[in-house]
Amino acid sequence: MVSPFDASFVSLIVARLTVLLENSTFMPIANPEGSIALLIDADNAPSSKIEFIISELATYGVVNIRKAYGNWTKRGLEGWINVLHEYAIAPTQCFDLIKGKNATDMALLIDAMDILYTRQVNTFGLVSSDCDFTPLVCRLREEGKQVIGFGRQNSPGPFVMACSRFIYLDEEANDKTPSKKMRESSVSSLQKNIKLMNTLRTAVKEAADDDGWASLGPVGAHISNQGPFSHRTYGFPKLSDMFEAIDLFEIQKDRQGGNGSVRVRLKR
Repeated sequence: MVSPFDASFVSLIVARLTVLLENSTFMPIANPEGSIALLIDADNAPSSKIEFIISELATYGVVNIRKAYGNWTKRGLEGWINVLHEYAIAPTQCFDLIKGKNATDMALLIDAMDILYTRQVNTFGLVSSDCDFTPLVCRLREEGKQVIGFGRQNSPGPFVMACSRFIYLDEEANDKTPSKKMRESSVSSLQKNIKLMNTLRTAVKEAADDDGWASLGPVGAHISNQGPFSHRTYGFPKLSDMFEAIDLFEIQKDRQGGNGSVRVRLKR
């Protein structure tokens, strides 16, 4: 792994690779629409969450490319070794060039840029908590690619914000029935988050009709366009559950015709 001060070096490598690949004669390999590349920094990701990661990415398309990077001779990666074949993940060996330091980040970076220019991939799934990947994420998004990040709660803010969406792996993200205590704690943290509250209010206002009501779909899209956001981070399986729990909005559920549409507006 590169040292923390090498984030600027990563930016330089991204820029150089961009120039080389743009001037190359590579022809993109056609992939089905909704194709996804999953790139895993095994040194900075828990193997126990791989099923959840692939399940989440499946909502965006087909995970055609699956790669994991690390020094597989280390005992700390035994968990990943046990799931590589089960989930058809191709391992890339990155030996420690000097004690405690390998080329994992560089190998992942080079493959990501290669995929960007030689494959028709719409979405990148990046599993890591390393801020050195921030320039890479920014470059992928500049090309119109969606980047879904997966990492720990202590993932650096710039890396999280650079992603189209970031999902925290050290939470019970797949818990569909959060406890009452968890919900109460989530509502309390939500109401104290002034920035998020303003984002929610603005999203509702922008999507609202003349009566102030806004369909939940456009509201959610407006929120996502501003930065990575997941209602499950706050313990709610659905976005409508989160809005309903906050004492700032009215919720209207229309079950006619079985479509189950939901609308929301600011309380008057």
